[in-house]
Amino acid sequence: MNRRVLLIGHPRRPEAYEVAERLVDGLTAAGIEVAGIADELAAFGIVQRPGVVTVAPEEAGVACELAVVLGGDGTILRAAELSRDCGVPLLGINLGHVGFLAEAEKEDVERIVACVRERSWIVETRATLEVVATDGRGEVELHRGWALNEASIEKAARERMLELTVEIDGRPLASWGADGVVIATPTGSTAYAFSAGGPVVWPDTEAILLVPISAHALFARPLVLGPRAQLAVELVPGAQGRAVLWCDGRRPFDLPDGARVEVHASDKPVTLARLSTAPFTDRLVRKFDLPVEGWRGMRRAH
Repeated sequence: MNRRVLLIGHPRRPEAYEVAERLVDGLTAAGIEVAGIADELAAFGIVQRPGVVTVAPEEAGVACELAVVLGGDGTILRAAELSRDCGVPLLGINLGHVGFLAEAEKEDVERIVACVRERSWIVETRATLEVVATDGRGEVELHRGWALNEASIEKAARERMLELTVEIDGRPLASWGADGVVIATPTGSTAYAFSAGGPVVWPDTEAILLVPISAHALFARPLVLGPRAQLAVELVPGAQGRAVLWCDGRRPFDLPDGARVEVHASDKPVTLARLSTAPFTDRLVRKFDLPVEGWRGMRRAH
């Protein structure tokens, strides 16, 4: 077998077992090898099957042409950690609730197998963010990460808000007392940033979003910035609130007093595999179950 597909799943979702089995049966029958992390394949009960191989997490995407992900957006974000460095496209099968990053539903297994067999998927590039935390003077690097959806700086204790200052392109914008701030990509505009009151941004838009979380200030509106914007959030030294930096709701890092977090667009994207060219409008309508009754479409001239 010369072709290989990576399988990543959520073993604690019962519906993933049947989907994984049907995928493996279909792909291996087509002469396509299925690779996966040993613990996950064992949980699915497919680790001993012909055409199935185990790989170490740090080498999961090597020699794979595609990664098929079983789960919700959280599982797809975890899969992005494994696939980003090697550039393997992610094809998500939604087993969660909204599943904005997923391309297909669990009923689409046969269609997915045919798509993989024929290599008929479309690759879509999604921007990511580079995130660096330093000491208050910006001289000592404390932590480095990246995000596909968003980087968020949040209060660590319910009873204490954060005191922070936001900087854009080297100039201070505002100081807020807030529960935190979300810095998001267009992909992440329908995730945490959306829940915090940010706008929905089409994923092919080149932009960075800044969304305050429950800020106590007159000027605390969500902002849509250019793709080359350089953002920084500084924790006011001596303030009593403790802060945590999260990347995609994962990989938390406790920020010390007075820390500075710098965020800018990364030159290393994540790629998603799509099965159709349907517009983002259709995805919004489907995922949010938006009412479109009464739409008659564009009137055609006779």
